[in-house]
Amino acid sequence: MSFSSRVLLGLLLGVATGLFLGELVAPLGVAADVFVRLLQMSVLPYVTLSIISNLGRLTLADARGIGLRVAAAIGVLGLVAMGFAFAVALAFPTIEAASFFSPSLAEPPPAPDLVDLYVPANPFHALANAVVPAVVLFSILVGIALIGVERKEPLLDVLRAATDAVGRVARFVVRLSPYGIFAIAAHAAGTLDLGGLARVQVYLISYAAFAVLLALVVLPALVSALTPVGAREMLGETRDAVLTAFLVGDLFIVLPALMEACSGMIRRRVGEQAADRNLPGTIVPVSFTFPHSGKLLSLSFVMFAAWFTDTPLAVSDLPGLAVTGYLSFFGSLNVAVPFLLDLVRVPADTFDLFLATGVLNSRWGTLLAAVHTVAVCLIGSAAVAGAIRVRPGRLVRLAVLVSVLSAGLIVGLRVGFSRFLDLSPDGRAVVYGMEPMIYAPDRVVLSPEDVPRASIPAPDAILEGIRARGSLRVGIIGDGIPYAFRNRDDDLVGFDVEMAHRLADDLGVEVEFVRFPQEELSEQVAARRVDIVMTGARVTPERAADFTVAVPYLDETLAVLTVDHRREQCRSWDAIRAMGPIRVAVQNLPYYLGTVRALLPEARLEVIPETKELIDPAAGYEIYLLPAERGSVLTMLNPRFTVIIPEGRTVRMPLAYPIAGDDPAWVRYVNTWIGLKQRDGFIDALYDHWILGEAAERDEPRWSILRNVLRPEGADGS
Repeated sequence: MSFSSRVLLGLLLGVATGLFLGELVAPLGVAADVFVRLLQMSVLPYVTLSIISNLGRLTLADARGIGLRVAAAIGVLGLVAMGFAFAVALAFPTIEAASFFSPSLAEPPPAPDLVDLYVPANPFHALANAVVPAVVLFSILVGIALIGVERKEPLLDVLRAATDAVGRVARFVVRLSPYGIFAIAAHAAGTLDLGGLARVQVYLISYAAFAVLLALVVLPALVSALTPVGAREMLGETRDAVLTAFLVGDLFIVLPALMEACSGMIRRRVGEQAADRNLPGTIVPVSFTFPHSGKLLSLSFVMFAAWFTDTPLAVSDLPGLAVTGYLSFFGSLNVAVPFLLDLVRVPADTFDLFLATGVLNSRWGTLLAAVHTVAVCLIGSAAVAGAIRVRPGRLVRLAVLVSVLSAGLIVGLRVGFSRFLDLSPDGRAVVYGMEPMIYAPDRVVLSPEDVPRASIPAPDAILEGIRARGSLRVGIIGDGIPYAFRNRDDDLVGFDVEMAHRLADDLGVEVEFVRFPQEELSEQVAARRVDIVMTGARVTPERAADFTVAVPYLDETLAVLTVDHRREQCRSWDAIRAMGPIRVAVQNLPYYLGTVRALLPEARLEVIPETKELIDPAAGYEIYLLPAERGSVLTMLNPRFTVIIPEGRTVRMPLAYPIAGDDPAWVRYVNTWIGLKQRDGFIDALYDHWILGEAAERDEPRWSILRNVLRPEGADGS
């Protein structure tokens, strides 16, 4: 069995194992991580040695006579491939999806340091930290400098031997691919949320479609427009080699066949003199050092990962991504892709998807790489031989043809994906399906009128009254997701609901919940119908003057909620101010209203009530100002909206519990209790569960054949 067949078999067996065993394959994640690290281990040293030795062995005559022309050909084809890599993202359908709050929302985007990225003060530091562009630039400079060095052959021999040694390590790791791909595929199939599989199909189909378009139409047509070689002749002469590269998934093994085919076409179409110079023998090995179109098209995965994780990429980010991506792709994709994901702040764990999809996409990429190599060789040889013919009419027809085919492909893919794939999760079902982390949910909620007067303690004896009564009365303001709300079973759940249960447990009493509207907060606390209010109340000087407030237990971050298509207009406070006198919906908190007026002096602020589902597309507000932690959940109920923490200033809003009465013992108890819950990890656990969305995850294992088909009564056999 061939190596590529074993890799494909490993992929299929891995998927089958994951589907059969489900989450029992989770330990294979360790093996998958080890394989990925082994793949990355030898790449940068190999790239460094390879670039230096390949460039260093050129003569000055070769470098001057061939370098600029071949570099121009490589650059043109690189720009074409890069343009199509970004065009792939246009095929991804628009989906209304949202996610829970992520701490990265509140982190200011790192300002890219282009000097550190491209110009290494310490190349060993760049190697150690996988700063691929800096490593590539250093290697190119050393390789060019080596061209003019006398008696360089001994050094080239050493570099060649070192390259071979590192290459042997890399080839050994590659031989483990069937097993590594098995572990990756099994872990992904057994633990990946099935709802994400439809989105993975979007990338697989889009990449394959654009790779075929580039390989069979665009590049051959470009060769035909610039050289005497026709597109049909080019594809016919190289058909067997290109097909072999596609089936085997290896470009290197067909390079001799591609060079021979190119030599024949050059001899027939360009002339005997060009053929006698054996230009393919020089151009193909040198071009092999540069990123080919198959690699460059992989830049589309970064776009896909951003779309997959709902991480927006601004149009202004694309030029920098293109330049950095090109330099990064001098090395291995297994190093370049994680680097680029980190550069644009896309979750790095999506790299596992790249490896899993790469088993299939690598064949389309190899097909495109083979055609790219032929195109570079033919265009470069024609340029060196002076046989380039720029035909404006043919180039215009080519541009029109490519534009029409690309537009048709993009529209067709978008329509097909939207029609046949279920891509948008049901955010409402996710939110209202959230279950408590520890405590059983409550259904009994009192109104203030239901509280017996006889059970209201004296102002200075709240703690004593709680213990004498045997219950803690907790005030709940309205319905505030995710702090206190009713789920689909009409149970009272949420962050503060579980905090209330824990406080009652530590007091040794039961808990009773009393709901009242926001405007009655001061009245109910003053009347002592509740002992404490626990619904994410924000601290303000006005509230501190009206009643006692416990120490803050959590911080929220002021954010903007706006419809998806206005995302770019709200990236910074300066951009929002530039929108002029827009309608802005805010909550009724005088202290923070002053902050908002300072940030947006021309905006028309309109106070909206605190309700369960706060945002309304029909209300006509350009933006809503809400905490990001709450707003993220609200966008899941209405995915037309998105959450943005504008650049320029981060406004933190501490949350604290209003306390009834004037009992110093009760205040000390609550403050001490909050401090202990912060230090023992209970608040952090609730934060992960309710704010970051772990409560929305499955309580039961992922679907598997073993659990749901062979033992449908349940994995425990009950």
